[in-house]
Amino acid sequence: MTYAWFPGCRIPFHLPGYGRQSLAVLAALGVRPVEMEFNCCGYPVRHQSLFASVLSAARAMAVATRAGHDILTPCKCCFGHLRFAQAALSERPDLRAAVTDALRPEGLRHDPDLTVTHLLPVLAREVGLAAVGKAVIRPLPGIRAAAHYGCHALRPSPATRFDDPLSPTIFEDLLRTLGCVPVSWTLRLECCGQPLAGKNDRLAMALARSKYDSALAAGADVLVTACTYCQMQLGAQALSCEMAAPGKGGSPPPKPEPPLPVTPVSDLLGAAMGLWPLGDRLAPPKAGG
Repeated sequence: MTYAWFPGCRIPFHLPGYGRQSLAVLAALGVRPVEMEFNCCGYPVRHQSLFASVLSAARAMAVATRAGHDILTPCKCCFGHLRFAQAALSERPDLRAAVTDALRPEGLRHDPDLTVTHLLPVLAREVGLAAVGKAVIRPLPGIRAAAHYGCHALRPSPATRFDDPLSPTIFEDLLRTLGCVPVSWTLRLECCGQPLAGKNDRLAMALARSKYDSALAAGADVLVTACTYCQMQLGAQALSCEMAAPGKGGSPPPKPEPPLPVTPVSDLLGAAMGLWPLGDRLAPPKAGG
């Protein structure tokens, strides 16, 4: 299986480890992601200019088409917006005509049959849970994991076609294959608050803390993400927005830790497959401990 690898804009700078881990896991499972130069998916400007956001997505997809590859991304925001753009181009002839005209000077074209997929469905459905299970040499029994789905892969479901938007199971199925015990928690499908970060930090962090509280109340040992934005919001870096600014000539205080570990699914995958050790905070609880 070969795909054009679309990491998005955030992973290379903010979460390079998520990108490296995902590539290592995919390679170990026989998937060949081809690294290419892409522009932004267009999501950040979707609510400022529909045309600009869809054109950006269409150009990225056209670049993959020219290379002869479908697109695989580990970012659910990129996945969701690329799928949204495909739906918009299918449903809006006027938008499709305008985008076609804009792509023509570069010799690019929109291919409505291009497949855009995400890390989770590639692992669970293309590689297959059975094959993933065979690659697990260090199972993670006893780790109670809260799967955090994020918004953009599930909604709008007619466009994303990721899983049942009201009762998805793909993430828990994958975690169970690694030996984890997925927990059922109240806020697993709610927004992490990232879209509000930088606009209303107090509300963004209130949403994040409600997620922590919900996962902890369900007995989770770890909160697992498969989305760049969700990991940025729920990981330790997001808590910096609650910290007081340093005084004149001072330095910022150390960032606090979330009340439970928050990690990308790639981290658990690689650990279970023996590609790297499991972090101390993620170690399975000891019997009788």
